[in-house]
Amino acid sequence: MNETETSSAPVHAFSLQNVGVAIEGRALLRSISLNVAKGRSVALVGHNGSGKSTLLKLLGRLATPTTGQIHFEGAPLENWDRRKLARRLAHLPQNLPLAPNLQVKELVALGRYPWHGALGRFSQTDRDKVDEAIELTQLGPFADRMVDSLSGGERQRAWIAMLVAQDATCMLLDEPISALDIAHQIEVLSLVRRLTTQKGVTVISVLHDVNMAARFCDETIALRGGEVVAIGTPESIMRPAELGRIFGVEMGVFSEPFSGRPLAFAR
Repeated sequence: MNETETSSAPVHAFSLQNVGVAIEGRALLRSISLNVAKGRSVALVGHNGSGKSTLLKLLGRLATPTTGQIHFEGAPLENWDRRKLARRLAHLPQNLPLAPNLQVKELVALGRYPWHGALGRFSQTDRDKVDEAIELTQLGPFADRMVDSLSGGERQRAWIAMLVAQDATCMLLDEPISALDIAHQIEVLSLVRRLTTQKGVTVISVLHDVNMAARFCDETIALRGGEVVAIGTPESIMRPAELGRIFGVEMGVFSEPFSGRPLAFAR
């Protein structure tokens, strides 16, 4: 993060300057200034009520800052045309809606809506993008299944596949693994990691598990009480003193014996 902009293209997916949110006199976010580099997987971590989901809503233009300004890919976020923004920025909410009577391939195809609209023709390019999304998310065996018949992890992958078909340059994921067992958590976060490494997609995810954030994300933004208290790589965040400052409890860290990755635990 915090790279310098070049004249040829914006380095940052997002740039925030003194962003704050207050509702009825209560500050939810305070004076947040940060940059998110393009093509990175970034985790938002912190205790409940720290402002993670509020920040994600601001980035997705689902809420408006009270103070400050947000730039997306070099332009003020509020100035983006709605349809053009939908082609560049995708959002997955924490609580997935039901998809009654929709097959997986039909749900994934909905990701192409920003490109052709309600009355537009579904082109060969659209079909190719849907096929690519299904292949990348390894949903081929489920393409003809009804979405609501899938397991939690499979449903999560199907919705992420819809975002992949949208061909956005940036994805915002609000707690994508909160309701999943450990196997499906790893499955979903491995998929998210592939989106960054194979397609160069910027992914910003709200995560509760700092160990998962350290394992699958390039960088971590830690919030506490509506303020950013730390930004850094897994190596810089996964330290007892830093984790204690973020979560407000005494933490320990040890190296996982097989991979050497840092693992945190509450003392």
